[in-house]
Amino acid sequence: MIIENYSSTQRAEVLDLSIRTWRPVFAALRPAVPAFVYEAFYPQGWEQRQRRDLADRLDGEPENVHVALEDRTVVGWICIRLHPEDQMGEIHVLAVDPAHQRQGAGTMLMNHAFEQVSAAGMTMMMVETGADPGHLASRASYEAAGFERWPVARYFKNLNADD
Repeated sequence: MIIENYSSTQRAEVLDLSIRTWRPVFAALRPAVPAFVYEAFYPQGWEQRQRRDLADRLDGEPENVHVALEDRTVVGWICIRLHPEDQMGEIHVLAVDPAHQRQGAGTMLMNHAFEQVSAAGMTMMMVETGADPGHLASRASYEAAGFERWPVARYFKNLNADD
């Protein structure tokens, strides 16, 4: 397996991989969040929103995207962002095709990100993920990589509901 810079010729492959990756995550997420929140974020469905948001990353900041390849097939990808004001790098997106999960691609991508961010002079790395059951494997991967959880609470109120 190798890590290389993303090429726009890989766009469709990366987007399709991403949808396969997040299908089970969103299946577990939907019952875990209030319906009004889910519907506000995904009025045309999660897949359409996810594909659009990820395409924005690929098209808008391709220099921050790296792919894991196995026999010239994209098996995972990562989007890294730098926040120099905080001396921090961010894993903005990390996805590994379900058929290739638990085979080291995610670890390789994270290690690549750590090297890139460290070389840019940053002193810490951050990643965000969900606290829902669908993101359990993600949380375990980040904790295994040495990330420490920051306690955050995010609340939503339905302004259209009768009180």
